[in-house]
Amino acid sequence: MPEEPRSDRRRRVVLLGSTGSIGTQTLDVVAANPDRFQMVGLAAGRNAALLQEQAERFGVTRTALGAADAEALAGDVEADVVVNGITGAAGLGPTLAALGTGASLALANKESLIIGGRLVKDAAAPGQIVPVDSEHSAIAQSLASGTHSEVRRLVLTASGGAFRGRSREELRDVTPAEALQHPTWDMGLVITTNTATLVNKGLEVIEANLLFDVPFSAIDVVVHPQSIIHSMVEFVDGATIAQASPPDMRLPISLGLDWPHRVPEVGVPLDWTTAQTWTFEPLDEAAFPAVALAKRVGEAAGTWPAVFNAANEQAVTAFHAGRIGFLDIVAVIESVLDGYAPDGGVLDRAAVLAADRLGRQRADAVIAAHR
Repeated sequence: MPEEPRSDRRRRVVLLGSTGSIGTQTLDVVAANPDRFQMVGLAAGRNAALLQEQAERFGVTRTALGAADAEALAGDVEADVVVNGITGAAGLGPTLAALGTGASLALANKESLIIGGRLVKDAAAPGQIVPVDSEHSAIAQSLASGTHSEVRRLVLTASGGAFRGRSREELRDVTPAEALQHPTWDMGLVITTNTATLVNKGLEVIEANLLFDVPFSAIDVVVHPQSIIHSMVEFVDGATIAQASPPDMRLPISLGLDWPHRVPEVGVPLDWTTAQTWTFEPLDEAAFPAVALAKRVGEAAGTWPAVFNAANEQAVTAFHAGRIGFLDIVAVIESVLDGYAPDGGVLDRAAVLAADRLGRQRADAVIAAHR
């Protein structure tokens, strides 16, 4: 990381998705560091009461409720950094609006980059997007150890989710409540379910390709149940650089807020006086085929990732409503992709949103037929 000193000026922060898991933890970091950060805008999905409470607590006068108003807020409020903690495809408009202001974008809403692809990449200045996902933050930190041409591969770690070690047959009758029992992370319903199916890791592989310009053939996934090593970079000389810390999103959030500077005392370090064992296991692609499927979708690029993500969001909703089983989530995605034929036009916002709508419509049809 650069050695230039940090400016003493407080960084002005706009937070989108303030009432969710990422949002509330971002507010924890800001509250603990009033000399470094100033909250100037807050947006939430639908929890108006909590949004108002947060605004009063941080002295914020600019707030928004809903994705459309969040997009307007992101593009209108003067800020040094916009944190996009919105869940799902609804974050695309706010991401593009934030990039248009020139502010740094601390991106927790991976879906907007994944479905937007080159549209989002082309809208961003070099270094303008700072990843907040713990895996991609770890890679960004590890990449400081070498140049891009010296990278051999990226290794994303996966906790394995709620069903690590189970066979495909053992997954057939798992329940929505079981899928939400993540062993190490506290996240929302969609992301927690996505970690159980490994769809989340598939999305992260696509995100890594877009963020770091590393081909899919050089991006691997390894299961690491303890969630201590957050990801690794292997270099051409055989060295592997890893970032390790207890599972706590406040660390990558703080880096997103103040990249490339580190915020003191934001996290608790590992206790090296206590015996520990960290394990790594190969991914069982027969039980969890979502990563391989996501790689194929990422290679296809264009509007394919938008369809993939849309179908998954609909399938997750249907699973938690009891309309389909756990294994049906990825099966629905595959069925939608098998019938998808993109028109090959220009990849603009309208095309991405149209693909998103189509993916949802086709997923709903597949789900209805399943019943």
